[in-house]
Amino acid sequence: MASMTVTKIPALKDNFMYLVMCNATRQAAVVDPVEPDRVLEVVQQQNCKLNKLLTTHHHWDHAGGNDGLYQRFQQNTDWGELSVYGGDDDRITRLTHPVKQDDTFEIGNLRVRCLSTPCHTKSHICYFVEGEQERAVFTGDTLFLAGCGRFFEGTPIQMYEALIGKLSQLPDDTKVYCGHEYALQNLRFAHTIEPDNEDIREILERAQAADLEGRQALVPSTIGLEKRINVFMRVREPFYTTMFSTNHPVKVMEQLRSAKDKF
Repeated sequence: MASMTVTKIPALKDNFMYLVMCNATRQAAVVDPVEPDRVLEVVQQQNCKLNKLLTTHHHWDHAGGNDGLYQRFQQNTDWGELSVYGGDDDRITRLTHPVKQDDTFEIGNLRVRCLSTPCHTKSHICYFVEGEQERAVFTGDTLFLAGCGRFFEGTPIQMYEALIGKLSQLPDDTKVYCGHEYALQNLRFAHTIEPDNEDIREILERAQAADLEGRQALVPSTIGLEKRINVFMRVREPFYTTMFSTNHPVKVMEQLRSAKDKF
């Protein structure tokens, strides 16, 4: 991308961390740096200036590296200050900049808008980043490739608002960078729901091939692609009304999540 570079950094078993760099200024932010030393290696490789940490939610596999990265900045004062963003004052370690819906800030020349997407956790934040022509959204555990997060602290209507009311309203070419690699399992489930959906079948075949090549192969997705393959973003399709015997998309969302939890 011309104005931004996004580097995927695998972590733990199936997590992704992301380094987001403004190409013009080489200012950078890191999303959910659960493995700080690995992040700092990539920062050095990219020769960029890291000064922001974006936390999607408080779960350990996303926010568990905040303290370690913050302390490394305290020990290396020539790096400057590390600003830590997130939506949960009580449960996100080292938070310096609490954010809410539509709060904005910059990564160099890149514009960031915060999207409040409670459900997986009550204070989950997605980060929508825009350059001159490119767009990306970092969705944590709200939106996955062909799936969504479990409703640990929220309700079906909250996930409906997150996926349909907010994320699906982003431009179709927005690249989607999710918090975990769950594509293969999500697509297998989606194929049971929509066996005649050619987009799902095609991406499922790609996911099955990519599984042999490593877990980075299908990330990022796009908002436009998710609208075609992600059953949780398709709950208003007439097909679902018949399948789930309801014309209420929130009830479809609830039944889909229940079915996926048992899949």
